[in-house]
Amino acid sequence: MDTSGLTFGIYPLSAAGTPFGLATGPADDYKNIQAALRELQGSSTKLFPRTYLIYTKEWETKMLANADRYLESNLLGDLTIGCGDWTQNQEPDIELEHWIDFIKKILNKYGSHLASLQITNEPNLSFMEGSKPYIIQALVEGVIAAKKEAQLLHLPVKIGFGSVPESPASVPHFWDNLAKAVDSTFIESVDFVGHNFYVDVFENKPLEITEVTSSVERTLRGLRENLSIVGIPTSVPIRVTENGWPTGKNPVANIERSYERQSIVMETIIRTIYRLRMDFNITHYELFGLRDADSSKEDLFHQYGIMRDDYSPKPAYHTFKVLIEELGL
Repeated sequence: MDTSGLTFGIYPLSAAGTPFGLATGPADDYKNIQAALRELQGSSTKLFPRTYLIYTKEWETKMLANADRYLESNLLGDLTIGCGDWTQNQEPDIELEHWIDFIKKILNKYGSHLASLQITNEPNLSFMEGSKPYIIQALVEGVIAAKKEAQLLHLPVKIGFGSVPESPASVPHFWDNLAKAVDSTFIESVDFVGHNFYVDVFENKPLEITEVTSSVERTLRGLRENLSIVGIPTSVPIRVTENGWPTGKNPVANIERSYERQSIVMETIIRTIYRLRMDFNITHYELFGLRDADSSKEDLFHQYGIMRDDYSPKPAYHTFKVLIEELGL
């Protein structure tokens, strides 16, 4: 375990998945993205873009085209392959051989450009991947296949899977069911576990800063406890793979969310994760995300960025740059 600092990353694009569909806006500008990433990285040795592909058999051609675009734009670093179309309740069962074949295609074509490959993004979120009855099988067999293929290709790509905290929106008994589905081959194939969590975003009232700190610690401790149920040892690192604090307005609680508060909460969360990195073996922090989907829309789902949709920085952009310089590798 490297205890010298965190490896930082960021989602560099604009579209954001929401419970109500996809939040979109002005097109991504890849030149502006590259300029922003270079400035954020500064003298740090690492700042990985975190990008996504979502597999269905029907979407395969589109997803491979997306991967080509990421490659051309130097945005392949930490890649996540989500599984299934969660907008379709009647989606048929996944054809496992096609799912595995897609994972192999990605590693064969893009593996030399990847630092890591995460199999599933939020498999225990009930209205996303967790809504699919096949998700545990797809996760387990996908991780094993990815690790085997990476080894066959002699690629140093780290293989992991994703998760979200326990909540009323998470899949009941997910960790117990995952424990029943795994064996030693799976455990030995897992190089990291990604965790997506958002503090002080969906609550009915704003949290005090001290509550933000305690929420972060409680979330990470809960993940470690759940991983122990599965038999994943503490030597397998946790990565914070999605975390952020959007501006705008909470559409449910109708709370205004300022640029200044974004910077304060983000810094509090990152410093807390840094302080806890050795206690829970945390190696990565990846922010969601670089720019707003659409700054003209006041709801928080369109304003996750630390930049506006024209790539002008919010105060949190400069805060994140300082934190990468101070706490990063």
